Amino acid sequence: MKKKRLLLPMIIFICFVFVFTTLFIVTPKSHYSSLEKRYLEDFPEANLEAIANGEFEEGFENYLADHFPLRNMWVGLNAYANLLVGNNGSNGVYNADEGYLINEPVSDNNRIKTNLSTLVDFKKNIDVDMIFLLAPSTGYIMSDTLPVVHNEYKDDDYFNTIKTTLNDTDVDFVDIRARFKNDAQSGNQLYYRTDHHWTTLGAYTAYSQLMEAVGISPVKKSSFNIESYDNFYGTTYSKSGFWFNMSDSIELWQNPKNNKKITLEITEGTKTKAYDSLYFNKHLDEDDKYPVFIDGNHALETITNKNVKSGKALVIKDSFAHSMAPFLAESYRTVTLADLRYYKTSVSKLVKNGKYDTVFVIYGIDNFATDTDLAWLS
Repeated sequence: MKKKRLLLPMIIFICFVFVFTTLFIVTPKSHYSSLEKRYLEDFPEANLEAIANGEFEEGFENYLADHFPLRNMWVGLNAYANLLVGNNGSNGVYNADEGYLINEPVSDNNRIKTNLSTLVDFKKNIDVDMIFLLAPSTGYIMSDTLPVVHNEYKDDDYFNTIKTTLNDTDVDFVDIRARFKNDAQSGNQLYYRTDHHWTTLGAYTAYSQLMEAVGISPVKKSSFNIESYDNFYGTTYSKSGFWFNMSDSIELWQNPKNNKKITLEITEGTKTKAYDSLYFNKHLDEDDKYPVFIDGNHALETITNKNVKSGKALVIKDSFAHSMAPFLAESYRTVTLADLRYYKTSVSKLVKNGKYDTVFVIYGIDNFATDTDLAWLS
């Protein structure tokens, strides 16, 4: 009897290995995870070189991890098990109050000072007003929802460094921290609960302060018809494994005065295609709904609003500017958006040839603190 008890764990282990090996072999393999919004690893190519240098072994481990039977269930169980044992989050995402899933703060690095220096040098090469706006982190603005134990969000340090560095330069900085803190404490949802971006209301709030800084009256909120769409699960949801958290709503703010008056041209390489809307509703039926704003990431996009008499702005941006772009188009006849992750041509030449009135630099703080593509500003 004692011998049988000793053998029981080994028998259970062998059965476990046999069952899951069988499931791994017979279960159909998916190429895409809708929960994580990413493509899964393909089976690695097996050749002598890949086996010798370890690429095959690494690729097979990734393939096995991505296609392990009942993977989504295990990922979810691991995330919630972390909470039960006292960890506050999973995969770099805090499970905060009020349903918020919030990215941990970025680690300290030297990219902020490097990128600021790049902006200052870029401004010296262009004879155009330049305004810099930075979106604070969700964790900083929604600090009241964070778990008791969390890493420090250093937005104040970063913003103060930026203001000090740019103080004696020709780059103007618009600090939206105070307004965002006040509006958030008043109950306005400025950031998504399941995504790292600001909401459409957050984008409008930032746009309003940005326009006030340049002496333009922002378009009133009452000018828009607001359409709300449910079941939005964003980037922080996909990273976290907290599959039982509630979804967000994503809002499209449409100004009826712009019907048939506004166009969007998207340029990729040498090809340009025109559209008659800034919203691409086809993405609302997809797992990743955020590209509903100006069709997501592209190298160069140009918005023309015939309802606006004048004004030509260039926006150097990351994806935070996507939901703000329709508002900027309410105040400028032409708005061009350049994404330096994809636009690999001299931006100084773009400014000179485009004859812009204003250059805006709009980034989220996490991206600006880690971005290496701003080096393309030349």
